[in-house]
Amino acid sequence: MKRTVLISAAALALGSSLAMAQSSPESLLPPGFDDPAPTATPPATRQQPAPRQPPAPRQQPAPSQTRAPAPNISVPSAPTAPSGSTSVPAVQPVPSGPAPDARSTGPVAGVPSIADLEKLNPDELDELLGLKPKFDMPASAQRSMERVGLLGTGEGGLAAGALRNQSATLVRAALTGMKGPVVSRWGHIMARRALASRLEAPSGMDPADFVALRARALNAMSEHGVTRALAQDVDTGNWSEALTDAAIEAYLATSDIVGACPIVQMKGGERDDPEWVMLQSICYAFLGQGSRAQANLNRAFRNKIAPEIDVLLAQRFAGAAGRGRRAINLEWEGVEELTPWRFGLATAVGAELPAELLGNAPRYFQQAAAQNPALSLTERMAGVDMSAEQGVLSSSAAVAFYSEILARGGAAAEPTSVAADLRQAYVAVEPAARLAAMRTLWGEGQADYARQVLTAYAAARMPPSEALASDAADLIASMLTAGLDADALTWAPFAPQGSEAWALLVLAQPNRNSPVTTGQFDGFMSADESKDARASKMFLAGLAGLGRIGQSDALELADDLSISLNRQSKWSQLISQAAEVNNAPLVAFLAATGMQGDDWSDMTPRHVYFIVAALNQAGLSAEARMIAAEAVARS
Repeated sequence: MKRTVLISAAALALGSSLAMAQSSPESLLPPGFDDPAPTATPPATRQQPAPRQPPAPRQQPAPSQTRAPAPNISVPSAPTAPSGSTSVPAVQPVPSGPAPDARSTGPVAGVPSIADLEKLNPDELDELLGLKPKFDMPASAQRSMERVGLLGTGEGGLAAGALRNQSATLVRAALTGMKGPVVSRWGHIMARRALASRLEAPSGMDPADFVALRARALNAMSEHGVTRALAQDVDTGNWSEALTDAAIEAYLATSDIVGACPIVQMKGGERDDPEWVMLQSICYAFLGQGSRAQANLNRAFRNKIAPEIDVLLAQRFAGAAGRGRRAINLEWEGVEELTPWRFGLATAVGAELPAELLGNAPRYFQQAAAQNPALSLTERMAGVDMSAEQGVLSSSAAVAFYSEILARGGAAAEPTSVAADLRQAYVAVEPAARLAAMRTLWGEGQADYARQVLTAYAAARMPPSEALASDAADLIASMLTAGLDADALTWAPFAPQGSEAWALLVLAQPNRNSPVTTGQFDGFMSADESKDARASKMFLAGLAGLGRIGQSDALELADDLSISLNRQSKWSQLISQAAEVNNAPLVAFLAATGMQGDDWSDMTPRHVYFIVAALNQAGLSAEARMIAAEAVARS
């Protein structure tokens, strides 16, 4: 009705204007200007034509007035009648066939219809119209892919161009071989340093793929925080599918769900797996599109694209960004498995994880929980000990965790007891009291290696003395977990030849003038109480790798211990060749590949020998010495 009234009003106004124009009393132009031009006489009043006048003579322009010919542009002009003929109106011929209707809405080839466009979501419409961004950074701020990493050579990183001329296939194989944790604490620290270094990709390998391989290896080592930082060193527009997968795994492990939004928004509908679809909805919510996010998640819940608990967690997280604050009840009943998605989302929204799921969770979740502040200190304790033993956490970080337990007055008995003993180990007045606290932490028999990491700096504060010589081996082993070799060497006067303390110092000292003799080694072997003389085998492997025993003596002693140190394999040949050309990053990657396993018992003397020898030759002698000493201490 409103539209009809408006149209009628417009018509009335137009009619009034015409009426006023027709009744205008006078013209505003001077006389003669408004008279119509003469036209051909109508047939009824036709007159004889006037006599023809001779044409006016044409004048030639002066030379100075001559102009260049005008451009050849066709200008339409009105047709003129021949002189002496009657002027007849010219009529343009009408083309045959019906005239096209300008209002037609029929389909046009290659152009989607209105109905098709209405079905597209905003991301698909942007992609269709070419509005989808390919980069999230302006051209002036985009970073080069030539060198990617966190540690430069001046910050402890390895040589940037070391892999430039290496075989891409070999580097890929070495990184792909890192599929799980590294059993050696110092091997883990060395591998993390190499993977986080600012490196150039090998010739023939896409830089994004090189970063993706390193990120995947770091995830396998439970270094999710380093993975996240490494991925963020690359502009999102340069991410490959493999790098995207590795980054999202790291974001989930660190409960940084919104950190995945830049890549999710950029790739949009390129993927349709359930987790990706739910992440899209979460990112919509944090972009201010809460209604759209909830509608998508409701549809996902109805269509059952994922287990119910997974969609509920996504709804709870997305709801935190909107104004609706709709209550989402999480039902864990019937959930028998903890997944990275459930762990990351639940800890991010502050939901309590069922004790039976987290308590029996695999290593991945224990170590992810260790650095997650959303969990209670009691829930994090097992993961902290595991991460300290593996090398994910430093001795200082582990001590800080237990200090927090003591400061808060933890409710659980075990964490509080460990924290109290640790405090006593550091601040007790008498050395005997500090040593007693350390013994309690280490436990009976074979010392707990994770607790030796905790007491590293407490052991360094112990004054060397004959009275404490019986505990020298454990104190030295504890100090070496944190690389305190200078402090450990102060115990040399109280480490009798052939003892475990002496063996650790022989391997840990930066330089040794004289090689170990067979007699000295026999003294250690005769006192070795480890199962199957495993400590003696590791000691021999470390000595041979560092070149601190004669080659013929090493072969002879290896026969006595029934081991073969120089047996070759494809892996041993590759790591030896990399060491010969002093390629530290490649040696580190191959060494980490040779240290894959779940426990130190998976390590063999032969692998220790090749790894220590290669690291020492490639310029990583500090890591070589610490790995050799660790092999003896943990055997």
